[in-house]
Amino acid sequence: EVQLVQSGGGLVQAGESLTLSCATSGFSFDDYAIGWFRQVPGREREGISCINNSDGRTDYADSVKGRFTVSSDNAKSTVYLQLKFLKPEDTGVYSCAAGVPPPNVPTRILLHGPWEYDYWGQGTQVTVSS
Repeated sequence: EVQLVQSGGGLVQAGESLTLSCATSGFSFDDYAIGWFRQVPGREREGISCINNSDGRTDYADSVKGRFTVSSDNAKSTVYLQLKFLKPEDTGVYSCAAGVPPPNVPTRILLHGPWEYDYWGQGTQVTVSS
């Protein structure tokens, strides 16, 4: 059974940091891409970051570049998203997702589509107060 179990998140003040975790099981972690997405009520889901475990490439949305860092611990089959210098506009539900990426797919496709992930975590709330 495929599982993506998220942890982390919470309420922080602007400028502070958080680390989100996405612990996976039930699939060959090294062959998968993991994406992080943010959902805000009334807005479309936004691709925040991704890591292609098959080649290590990463990508970020322009809004978080330089502040967020995605990393992968293959031994633990876990992906982390470190959020620094948080802003109120970073508030939202963050979800991780997993899928087998097409060969040589640009990371922008993994982040923004058109390509769909197969499995999703349960989501975790991040709230940044001003």
